[in-house]
Amino acid sequence: MQALVPVFEQAVLPHLDAAYNLARWLTRDEQDAEDVVQEAFLRALRHFDSFRGGDARPWLLAIVRNTYYTWRKHNRMPEEEALLEEDKHPAAGDGSDPELLLLRETDRQLIQSALRRLPREFLEVIVLREFEELSYKQIAEVIQVPAGTVMSRLARARKRLVQVLLAGPSGCDHASAAASGSRANCP
Repeated sequence: MQALVPVFEQAVLPHLDAAYNLARWLTRDEQDAEDVVQEAFLRALRHFDSFRGGDARPWLLAIVRNTYYTWRKHNRMPEEEALLEEDKHPAAGDGSDPELLLLRETDRQLIQSALRRLPREFLEVIVLREFEELSYKQIAEVIQVPAGTVMSRLARARKRLVQVLLAGPSGCDHASAAASGSRANCP
């Protein structure tokens, strides 16, 4: 086991940020994400002999995902109570235009809020594809479904994300309400 540690570190440690990013989106909490990643890395080390070489990233993210679902069974929390800690720092190179900074921050907050309202099966494919830039094949390996299922789930996730964004923070789909001529439930 000791002989595998340097090889493990070389193959897996470069993907620590990706593992944490996925765990944070799934758990929606920094400390819980740290716990999930720590447990996932311990599992990965214990089972490193089953790694068949190649890109360790999908292999590790599959372990993180599975560790999250195991953790979730033992730590049930209401979905609404688990929120992400917002990153309040503007990206480098944003300049000093306060209006532009405000618009970008507002957009970022709307997208993060909409992502938090997606079902987990949609959230995980969006995070893996758009944030972690995994291929469909790699996502299929991570979530253990056929590539065709990844593609259809990603299409449904994007469609749902648009619906959530159109509904806004109130949850009212203004576009649908306007089309039907009824704004009874929309502020």
